Amino acid sequence: MVEGRRMAVLNAIVSDYVRTREPVASRALAERYCLGVSPATIRNDMAALEAEGYINQPHTSAGRVPTHKGYRSFVDHIAAIKPLSGPERAAIDRLLAGVVDLNDVVEGAVRALAELTGQLAVIEYPSLRHVHLRHLELVPLPPRRLLLVIITDSGQVEQRTLAVAQEYLNDLSSLETLRQRLNQALVGTHSSEISAVVSTLLKQTEPDMRSLMHQIAAQLVAALQSDVEERLVVAGTANLARTTADFSSLEPLLDAVEEQVVLLRLLTGATDQPSQSVSVSIGEENGQEALAEASVITTSYQTAEGGGVARLGVLGPTRMDYPAAMASVQAVANYLSRYFNQGAQNQ
Repeated sequence: MVEGRRMAVLNAIVSDYVRTREPVASRALAERYCLGVSPATIRNDMAALEAEGYINQPHTSAGRVPTHKGYRSFVDHIAAIKPLSGPERAAIDRLLAGVVDLNDVVEGAVRALAELTGQLAVIEYPSLRHVHLRHLELVPLPPRRLLLVIITDSGQVEQRTLAVAQEYLNDLSSLETLRQRLNQALVGTHSSEISAVVSTLLKQTEPDMRSLMHQIAAQLVAALQSDVEERLVVAGTANLARTTADFSSLEPLLDAVEEQVVLLRLLTGATDQPSQSVSVSIGEENGQEALAEASVITTSYQTAEGGGVARLGVLGPTRMDYPAAMASVQAVANYLSRYFNQGAQNQ
């Protein structure tokens, strides 16, 4: 564990290297940072930091660069995540102005996160397994099909098409009665309780409509309670291409990004953190050879009243502006949580 003055020296090395991508020498630290000691003392501190594995000397020059251990110590000593500046908040507002539905919100948020951090940004859509039902619609479609539209309190819209007997489509009055009955019984119901409610509805449905009700109930339960694949939205892949010099080879990393299961695995740690906590995984901590030279910053956002969460984060080189990236990740998570909580309160 680095303490005291040596921690200040390590912080200065990390900050300078992130800014310049040039190995940092003791003279540069003495000139650029108010460390309160002579270049000779700084050299002694740098020698100690190198001996302990926090920095190394990549070439024969006098400069040093942080190691993964150095970055970890730097991140662990960040006392508090700084608030975004006025221009940074304005960037979020600009990219999220005029959003009208869930897709707009998530896509605007991931673009804002990529722009603010200059990294690859990833946001997970809210899960349908942690929502309340807002509205159901039944729409007859030719020939002999019925469209089931499911709208949740998080703004998600799920559509299922059913093949049904023509007699049901000819009886629009009975369809409307069934739609009203479904909404009356199910609106406001949590997804975990849908199955029990529709089971009761099936028993109460008239025999001539029971077959159709059974089809609708099966599709509704499948949509809201099945183990559906998580959906991710990604922005800023081009940002990785601009950091080629930070990787010995960028191709394995880009291949890993193409695999959504890899991104999901990277984001998983966010749900294990306390609410509003930001997690940073550096280099080998990512558990993927392709990401051994990358860092991942993640957190979660609240998607539904009562604790439903989804994840978001950024991926980039270990030579990353950690304080700024952590602040941006948290700020976008806070925005998404406010959006979904306000939506729930307005139901």
